[in-house]
Amino acid sequence: MLQIKQLNQFYGESHTLWDVDVDVSEGACVCLMGRNGVGKTTLLKSIMGLLPIQSGQMQYKDKTLQRLPAQQRARLGIGYVPQGREIFPLLTVAENLRIGLSALGKNKRSIAARIYELFPVLKDMLQRRGGDLSGGQQQQLAIGRALTLDPKLLILDEPTEGIQPNIVQEIGAIILQLNQQDKLTVLLVEQKLPFARRVATQFVIMDKGRSVAQGAMPALSDAQVKQYLTV
Repeated sequence: MLQIKQLNQFYGESHTLWDVDVDVSEGACVCLMGRNGVGKTTLLKSIMGLLPIQSGQMQYKDKTLQRLPAQQRARLGIGYVPQGREIFPLLTVAENLRIGLSALGKNKRSIAARIYELFPVLKDMLQRRGGDLSGGQQQQLAIGRALTLDPKLLILDEPTEGIQPNIVQEIGAIILQLNQQDKLTVLLVEQKLPFARRVATQFVIMDKGRSVAQGAMPALSDAQVKQYLTV
């Protein structure tokens, strides 16, 4: 579904991504792993068109992504939940969700009932401001906003960061449900190894701006964990 080949990206004179290769098969849940600062968020932003790339190929289904502006990538069916959630704190839950719809054009203005089935707390808090929600509720809102696009590929950047343990479990269950039952392809960045092992079918490890290992999640070895993931 998503193939990234020989991707290079720069911040000014700093070379941040080096010949990165990532393959996300349709129906997979792929976890992008690595220590802080190795380029995981930069890669996701590059996929979404929020950062320019220097060279390389990004193919989503039959579309060449690097030629498309960010808004067109969303319309192709790529949902994105950024690190830190980035909801609008002064807008209500309902308004935050409607902003997600804006990428779809004028003909689609209703929130799918499926979102409220996944996150019933959002339905109960539609008129509450986003900034008044707990961290876990804000993360659910951010995921719900991405799902208003009815995406075929959902990209999540550290969905458990700063979330209380009981909500982490809920988010894990929802990712599994979206992937296994709804057949939604998922690409996520995650630091918590037990969570990654629970939800992901495949892994990609990054180190110093490069993709250095990938495979089926059960094949992730203790040696790889020690070399690339242990702090």
